[in-house]
Amino acid sequence: MKTKIKICGLQSAEDIEMVNELMPEYAGFVFCESRRKVSKEKAEELIKSLDSKIKKVGVFLDQDLEEVHNIAQDCSLDILQFHGSESQQYCNSFIQEIWKSFLVEDESSLEMLENYSTEGYLLDSFVKRVAGGSGKKFNWEILENKEIPRTFILAGGLNSENVQEGIRRTKPDIVDVSSGVETNGCKDYQKIKEFIRKVRA
Repeated sequence: MKTKIKICGLQSAEDIEMVNELMPEYAGFVFCESRRKVSKEKAEELIKSLDSKIKKVGVFLDQDLEEVHNIAQDCSLDILQFHGSESQQYCNSFIQEIWKSFLVEDESSLEMLENYSTEGYLLDSFVKRVAGGSGKKFNWEILENKEIPRTFILAGGLNSENVQEGIRRTKPDIVDVSSGVETNGCKDYQKIKEFIRKVRA
């Protein structure tokens, strides 16, 4: 089965034009504190122009239930990605598909997965005081020969140079990239194109 692609941290009309042309399966919008954060209003505007075949993922971090509900509804989000200490009960409050993020420091980090039964498990790099989007990869050896029981999203430090190795070693369903397709903090058309080419090769 082919590995799908999520381009995360879209912020501008130019970003939307790029993904509409290059067609990853998922587009990510960050609604928590981050240099890539977009307001609900801005995201609504961008999503109007997004190709309807691309699924919309909202990224949140320990936010108020009502706030997340409102954003999810107004932006017609398909998937909610939670990067904080949200409980399974919190995750159950939504009708959208849920991806729960886990920061991987060592093999014991994977024990947390047993506390959740969300549709997707996103594994990202553990970097102190950073909840994702760090641009650092974790030790993929931890995942070799491990069976991830749900949809498995690999994140953390991916780029066109290492994504094929990441896929070969960890066998994710989806690869998630943000800083790995940026130049000077902005999405870079050539980098996105090359990343997607490598994944789909």
